[in-house]
Amino acid sequence: MSQNDNEEGLDAAEEEIDEEPAPEGVGADPTTDPDTDAGVDESDSADANASTDETTADDGENADADAADDTAIEEGEETAGPAFDEDVMPDEEADLLIPVEDYLGAGVHIGTQQKTTDMDRFIHRVRTDGLYVLDVSQTDERIRTAASFLANYDPEGILVASSRQYGQYPAEQFADAVGARARTGRFIPGTLTNPNYRGYIEPDVVVVTDPIGDSQAVTEAITVGIPVIAMCDSNNLVSNVDLVIPTNNKGRRALSVVYWLLANETLDRRPDGEPSFSLSDFETGI
Repeated sequence: MSQNDNEEGLDAAEEEIDEEPAPEGVGADPTTDPDTDAGVDESDSADANASTDETTADDGENADADAADDTAIEEGEETAGPAFDEDVMPDEEADLLIPVEDYLGAGVHIGTQQKTTDMDRFIHRVRTDGLYVLDVSQTDERIRTAASFLANYDPEGILVASSRQYGQYPAEQFADAVGARARTGRFIPGTLTNPNYRGYIEPDVVVVTDPIGDSQAVTEAITVGIPVIAMCDSNNLVSNVDLVIPTNNKGRRALSVVYWLLANETLDRRPDGEPSFSLSDFETGI
């Protein structure tokens, strides 16, 4: 595995036919938000704390559109775009952690038909069927950056949260691989903010599968000043995310690939780490 220096500051499949529905009660992000264009150089924990109230901003304006996208994927409807399109990044010679074909096969690059201004800089292009294509080279780069950051923390100081069904197993495998703690399924309110709660914990950094589905974890992390690393799709707002990993955060295989790479890269950056896990260790059945 190749290794990148830790960047200054923090920013924060086709979608698969077997894509899960979003958790109940979770709406879609607005498609535009000119006041929340967070980036690696622009976002820090202090700014995140100041914008806590905006973390779970689900105004529902595009909920129907997102629900339609998810339903179409679940039902296996064919889209007008090509089934396997290799135009997924501007630099065809980029040195990636895995072959670009493996990213394509997992659908890591396929976004939704919704786009926020926050995620615009991570989008390579839009297809004729309206799906936004994420820049795989930026996904790859951000996995390395996140791994370099996580490697600086005590393993037990890392918390990974995932409410999405397809993110739960790879998130738990990631936690087992790097020695972190996992909270999958519903994130119990007070986990990070209520010392009287029996399940209260004090992590140093939080990794989430989706800022929308994992909004409770993000809100609490920001409240107590814990940095957030998030896997973000084209429709996510990232005002309260310190480091973004742009990816399809709904597909089963896409999440398995990203969590697998993040685990191995984190281990590779530790003095005594051994990145010995295979993708099959992170894949879950349908």
